[in-house]
Amino acid sequence: MQLSVNGIETFAVTGGKPFDPSLPTVVMIHGAGFDSSTWALHSRWFAHHGYSVLAPDLPGHGRSSGKPLPTIAEMADWIAALLQAAGASKAKLIGHSMGSLIALETAARHPDKVSALSLIGTAATMTVGPDLLKAAEANDPAAIDMVSIWGLGFKAELGGSLAPGLWMHHGAQRVLQRARPGVLYNDLNACNSYQNALAAAAQIKVPVTFILGERDLMTPAKAGKTLAAATPNARTVVLAGAGHMMMVEQPDELLAALRT
Repeated sequence: MQLSVNGIETFAVTGGKPFDPSLPTVVMIHGAGFDSSTWALHSRWFAHHGYSVLAPDLPGHGRSSGKPLPTIAEMADWIAALLQAAGASKAKLIGHSMGSLIALETAARHPDKVSALSLIGTAATMTVGPDLLKAAEANDPAAIDMVSIWGLGFKAELGGSLAPGLWMHHGAQRVLQRARPGVLYNDLNACNSYQNALAAAAQIKVPVTFILGERDLMTPAKAGKTLAAATPNARTVVLAGAGHMMMVEQPDELLAALRT
């Protein structure tokens, strides 16, 4: 689906069905350096079970035009504008990693547009190590190596993809390699600079599900639980053995947590 959002030509996955704003809407927000392909499996389930789905490529990512937005707050305002452009009054927001911060900030800044939140691989602060930031700023392939190695849990690095013939590690690398120069640095810097998570969480009135990976090295479960403790009406699901990339590591378990 193509939309114009604040003058940016935006591509959004709809899960294989036309977007219908009369149905309950789910918006899926990808993480740093990634794009809507993150939601290839889960967008289809929601689209075929009574929801309308928008899984956008954020500005400057994937097939969307424009420059990447430099702050989480600006990305949150853009998500609100996306809903308006699509004709949806409000939505459940599902965000992974950077996308979880965007979803949280959107709910705090635009509470009338959000019906529920599911925050995957999230944390009260998403501090990015200086070596990773430096490599990303230089467009050094080492940054992609770091993200893909740290992002996947131990079992995922050994193989075990549910889709025969696919290698999760290489799949993550290819998405990051396709990103335009500067995009990964922009996103990591936005996460590193964002300090409003705890304050935003305290403002949330809608139900929030925190979905955390037991062996997540990028946003450890302990840090996610700290954010959950500051959030009213929150519940927490910890996926045993999972790393940060739960969408591919444990897709069925993740879907079960998103559905309830």
